[in-house]
Formats: sequence, structure tokens, C-alpha cells
Amino acid sequence: ELADETTEKAYCDEQMAKTEAKKSELEDDIAKMTAKIDQEASKSATLKEEVKVLQEELAALAKEQAEMDKIRIETHEAYVVAKKDLELGLKGVRKALSVLRDYYGGEAAFVQQPAPPVKFSKASGAGTSIIGILEVVESDFAKNLAQEETEEADAQSEYEKVSQERKARREAEIQGLKQALQILKEETAAFTQRSHRNGRHHAFLAAQ
Repeated sequence: ELADETTEKAYCDEQMAKTEAKKSELEDDIAKMTAKIDQEASKSATLKEEVKVLQEELAALAKEQAEMDKIRIETHEAYVVAKKDLELGLKGVRKALSVLRDYYGGEAAFVQQPAPPVKFSKASGAGTSIIGILEVVESDFAKNLAQEETEEADAQSEYEKVSQERKARREAEIQGLKQALQILKEETAAFTQRSHRNGRHHAFLAAQ
């Protein structure tokens, strides 16, 4: 009987030692997992902030592009109107100059016209003055038209350049957002798995 008690006590001591060892192992495991969970929680918070920033930047890029598109449309429409007006004005002035030059510049201009009265004479001085004024107007029209065309070409070139740069930036940020979301998904899954495992360890220790 004494031998049986000794054997039983030895068995109990052995089991208690194993239990204590297991508890110690679990406690170490819990401490490591808790530290890891804290790290993952911190990393997850950082990733969520990165995702938020990227989403805000993408929204800002879309807004900027929409505003630039609107301005480009408006400036192009204004250019089309201005160009049409300048071309019409230039055409009218050149036509007037052609008529006046023919009238004041040579005999052949009005061959079909009836002969003027004897007292009639061409006011060549006044004609030259009018032609001079119209030539200045013609030059101004031509200059303004060339300026409008240059400004339109420059505006279109700048629009395309900025749009391409913004597109490249947008694509890079979309790629960055996808990567951040994928990492966040993986980190969330790992965080959940470790949390569940940690919970089971705590429950086991509480039951001891």
C-alpha cells in the first residue's frame, strides 16, 4: 500500500511538473504572440493610414484633372471664337485693301466703269491715308491671330504634358494602393489567427 502511495505521489508530481512546464511554455508563447499582435496592430494602423492618404491623393488628382479639363475646354472654345472673328476681320480688311489698291493704284481696275465727269479726280492722298490705316489694321489682325494660335498651341501642349504626368502619378498611386490593401489583408488574417490562438492559450491557463 505504501508502495502504491509512493508510486501515485510520484505520478502526481510528474504530472504537476509537466503541467507547470506546459503552463510556462504557454505563458512564454502568449508573451511572444502578444508582442507580435501589438506589432501587427501597429503595422495595420500604419497601413490603414497609408491607404487613407493614397485614396485622398487619388481623389485630389481626379478633381484637379476634372478642373483642368474644364478650363481647357473653355479656353479652346474661346480660341475658336476669337480665331473665327479675327479671320473674318482679316478677310474683310484684305478685301477692302485689294479694292482700294486697284482703285488708287492703276488704270485697269475699273475698265468696265463709265468714264467719270471731267471735274472728277481721284483723291490719291486720302486714298493712300486710308490704305495706310487699313494696312495697320491688317497687321494687327494678323498679329493677334498668330498670337491666338501660338497661345492655343502652348495651352494644348501644357495640358497634354500635365495630363500625362498626372496619369503616371495616378497609376503609381493605384499600384501602391493595391499593394497596401493586399498587405493589410494578409496582416489582418495573421492578426486574427494569432488573436484566436492567444485566446485559446489564455482559456487553457485560466482552466488550470
